[in-house]
Amino acid sequence: MYTNDIDSLVDEQIFRCLDLQSPKSFFLFAGAGSGKTRSLVNVLEIFEKEFGQSLRLTRRKVAVITYTNAASEEIIHRLKANPIFWVSTIHSFSWQLIQNFTKDIKEWLEQNLQNDIVKLEAEQARSRNPNNKTSILRAKQIESKKRRLLYLPNISSFTYNPNGDNTSKESLNHSEVISITAHLIQNKALMQDITISRFPIILVDESQDTKKELIEALFQLQEANKNRFTLGLFGDTMQRIYMDGKENLGNQLPNDWVLPEKKMNHRSSKRIIALVNDIRKSVDKKEQYPRTEKSEGVVRLFIVDRGISKIQAENNASREMIRITNDELWDLSSSGVKTLILEHHMAAQRLGFFDFFEPLYHNDKTSTGLLDGSLAPANFFIKIIIPLKNAFDQSDRFAQMRIVKEYSKLLAREELVKIKEQEKNLLKANEAIISLLTLWNDENDPTLISILENIYASNLFPIPEVIYPLVEKHKYREKIGAIDINDSNEEEEQSSTDTLLAWQQALTCPYSQVVKYSQYLAEDSKFGTHQGVKGLEFPRVMVVIDDEEARGFIFSYDKLFGTKDPTSTDKKNEEEGKDTAVDRTKRLFYVACSRACDSLAIVAYTNLPENLKRNVIQYQWFTEDEVLILK
Repeated sequence: MYTNDIDSLVDEQIFRCLDLQSPKSFFLFAGAGSGKTRSLVNVLEIFEKEFGQSLRLTRRKVAVITYTNAASEEIIHRLKANPIFWVSTIHSFSWQLIQNFTKDIKEWLEQNLQNDIVKLEAEQARSRNPNNKTSILRAKQIESKKRRLLYLPNISSFTYNPNGDNTSKESLNHSEVISITAHLIQNKALMQDITISRFPIILVDESQDTKKELIEALFQLQEANKNRFTLGLFGDTMQRIYMDGKENLGNQLPNDWVLPEKKMNHRSSKRIIALVNDIRKSVDKKEQYPRTEKSEGVVRLFIVDRGISKIQAENNASREMIRITNDELWDLSSSGVKTLILEHHMAAQRLGFFDFFEPLYHNDKTSTGLLDGSLAPANFFIKIIIPLKNAFDQSDRFAQMRIVKEYSKLLAREELVKIKEQEKNLLKANEAIISLLTLWNDENDPTLISILENIYASNLFPIPEVIYPLVEKHKYREKIGAIDINDSNEEEEQSSTDTLLAWQQALTCPYSQVVKYSQYLAEDSKFGTHQGVKGLEFPRVMVVIDDEEARGFIFSYDKLFGTKDPTSTDKKNEEEGKDTAVDRTKRLFYVACSRACDSLAIVAYTNLPENLKRNVIQYQWFTEDEVLILK
């Protein structure tokens, strides 16, 4: 028998590791819902009372490295923005370390670019057809890298934005920042000394998904400096869902590492915890315990033939959950259910912004920004047009003018000081607003391109440079045909033909789609991805599984559920002890199911419903009465 205090000694174990006079390194196993962040904050609050003054006097800090900006902001808030704690994402932390090492960065880039060019040229020499798409793209990459190599001596300092596209000649991309940091830590004694002098303690949250090369560099740093440095890793190897994390991170650690373990899941009901325990049983046999006062909870697996309408099937599943749980909030039309899908485009289809999303999602230069909210043209609508239209709908004239004053070129201070009759510009801006808002008259849903064309004609707002050629029609063909590739590096081709064509297609969709995209981006929607909700929790969760709709190859629920045979590559990887599609999918399934607090519905689409049902019951993940085949 256990009590809710089963983990009461863990925080003390961690705190003892942070003794500046006698440091020890540790790996904290913290499964889903175990209160990992709570422990981190509790320990650091105690640490601040004991050692805070010492750090302030010596201008040192504790580095807390998180996986996402949201996690970073949450920890900063809970630590009350205490300056002795440097809380940031791994990319921000890395850039903080290396940004002044310009000479070393140049040397790394020069060697890396030369190696890449040699490799690409060797591949090009082996190509049988120099005119196929792959060869043409490879030739562009070679030229781009050569241009970057030639320009390298002209750079006096590098730039980097952890949340941006980093497209200038002086900028580093995201993967380069991590690789350079790892290289310098492993090979430069000065970097090692600077890192430890500034950060005698480095704590890494979600360490199982942190870039493998940087984790290995930190291990090396710790091994060489045990008496003056603490490396603390927080994580759960079962929740490693990204390919570039370090495999088996918690295994084969040095004997002098401390290995605290949180065994309680504070989040979920008893049945959900039993399910996630069963899912991971074949992986590492680690087991969690529910809080003693938790309810039993409900789990159901709904199996659906792929020929059935998905919207209908998911609504049928929600109605069945209402009947089983007697909980009306399981109605999918309410905001009470979080639906987890495998890929963002599955949400785009269900929420109704697919036409806007799809062309940008499949373009290499826009896909990342589309998902993290950094695309300038999308933000033009989200930050200016949507608020302006909302202010108009609410008859909030003050809000309308505030938006125009903030963003319009007509009312910009530098414009107003140039002219004597400023009232004319005010009148012009007012006429432009009226003209723009008439596009929604009679309940119209104008296309995004028509909105842009109206704004271009009135000069109300500056149109993002990326899509400017699409509204400046008389220059469009010239712009498409004469992109200056000499001023771009490999990361910089935002103005390429393919990108313009992707935007051209996306902008033909109606305004309502960008509104729905904005809601999804702000996590105001009822949807999330299996990967993207890690660390979050919801009372009611519906996990939607459909490999065909997801169109992926990294994960395969069909293989996990035994309705599709493993490939020869899977078998080879399994024999060699490497990650297989089933391994990756099992971890993803664990993450998705463990988001649920009270009740969980899994909707699995398959070509073999009866086979799937038989298999999951044999796995002992579900009882027979928990598995329903929807007709």
